[in-house]
Amino acid sequence: MQYLENSLIELITQTSSNLPPDVRQAMGAVLQAETPGTQSSQALNVIAVNVDMATAAESPICQDTGMPTFHVHTPVGVNQIVIRKAIKNAVAEATRRGKLRPNSVDSLTGKNSGDNLGVETPVIHFEQWEEDEIEVKLILKGGGCENKNIQYSLPCELDHLGSAGRNLEGVRKCLLHAVWQAQGQGCAPGALGVCIGSDRAHGYSLAKTQLFRTLDDVNPVPELAALEAQVMEEANKIGVGAMGFGGKTSLIGCKVTAANRLPASFFVSVAYECWAYRRLGVRLEAASGAITSWLYRDPSRPVERMTQNEGFPLTGREIILNPPLTEEQMRGLKVGDVVLISGEIYTGRDAVHAYLMKNKPPVDLNGAVLYHCGPVMLKEGEEWKVKAAGPTTSIREEPYQHHVIREYGVRAVVGKGGMGPKTLAALKECGAVYLNGIGGAAQYYAKSLEKVLGVNLLEFGIPEAMWHIRAKDFVAIVTMDAHGNSLHADVEKETGEKLETLQTV
Repeated sequence: MQYLENSLIELITQTSSNLPPDVRQAMGAVLQAETPGTQSSQALNVIAVNVDMATAAESPICQDTGMPTFHVHTPVGVNQIVIRKAIKNAVAEATRRGKLRPNSVDSLTGKNSGDNLGVETPVIHFEQWEEDEIEVKLILKGGGCENKNIQYSLPCELDHLGSAGRNLEGVRKCLLHAVWQAQGQGCAPGALGVCIGSDRAHGYSLAKTQLFRTLDDVNPVPELAALEAQVMEEANKIGVGAMGFGGKTSLIGCKVTAANRLPASFFVSVAYECWAYRRLGVRLEAASGAITSWLYRDPSRPVERMTQNEGFPLTGREIILNPPLTEEQMRGLKVGDVVLISGEIYTGRDAVHAYLMKNKPPVDLNGAVLYHCGPVMLKEGEEWKVKAAGPTTSIREEPYQHHVIREYGVRAVVGKGGMGPKTLAALKECGAVYLNGIGGAAQYYAKSLEKVLGVNLLEFGIPEAMWHIRAKDFVAIVTMDAHGNSLHADVEKETGEKLETLQTV
């Protein structure tokens, strides 16, 4: 199989950088349908530009390339050991090239392997079939949307929806709740892969497998086809909108399967996928490993641009921020303001925040902008280059953020999905703001990060290190201000009220 490894590298590269046509079409329709000038519309414009940039540069659409998950069908007699080794080699090489972010972390030591290899990573599922070719499908599902996966055990009580019983009506309520609870933390508009039944572990696996279906297919089981259509219609009445900003579209796909279950158990397992819905596949010649055809895309057809715009439409009313920032400046901002940051910023996510609870920062954070981001970085000569750098989900830092703001004088926190009451209280007390970036827009934001000035805590691994970067015209929206206002809390309340209207049909 002399071509196998190169074929797999190409599959990984295209999956990371080239959004499938069915997802492009769905997101294009969402962009056209949204009300122009709204925050949701602004976010969708950035998303569209980012998709085009990623394709042109063959660089990651989103910096979080997730846990690479391969589904492989092999003819009888093909050596799966050889394929497994080639997949691992391809993953390591794609990581070295910056097509994947190093995401494999030892759960005991916290050490990042640096090459996306480790115990049970990447994930590889093998199955034999009676066809002559090898089929390899790949899905890259980021941690933000992975954290919004949810599993229900029926019967249960659901916020705003009441009782959910052991029937399709109960399942319907679970799926609407799944969309609502994700809000902007899963980078809406999203898609659901669903399994009704099975056990806890296999149900999740089957749910994720449903994400390999195209968005425009129709379920062959009439009852499930009707359920999918109903959930799509009703979920888009809730009003979560792009990035949880409120808007017309919250869901671009709902794909459901059912599996037999134990009499005592009735699980509904939901795999929540973000708008950066990255999955592709190839058919390979069994003898050589050469690509014979692609799944989900036709490489002979030119990829159409999603937009002719430059991204976030600027009005001239944007507020320019040049760090270090002052309390007075931050108290002058309010929810809805659009800011452009030019100057020095620092990245800091899970490991950095945990470190700062017990240790002084390695840099001066007084007046600083702290960016919740785990970038893709490549070292070229003696310099580091930003290859992908969108915001990560901020709510994970809720246990720490209030301390970091109060203790070290951080004035602006940039992330996605918003934060909770402890952070909101600290913002109000100290005179600081939360700025929402557009999740998944890794190429769009990378162009705003013009130079890496240094790095601290690199022992945490590239995504978790504290990068010191000079930004230019980095755009974000104030969604939590120093006056106690939170767009995220408002949208959650409003969408919860709309959800209540869907209790019965």
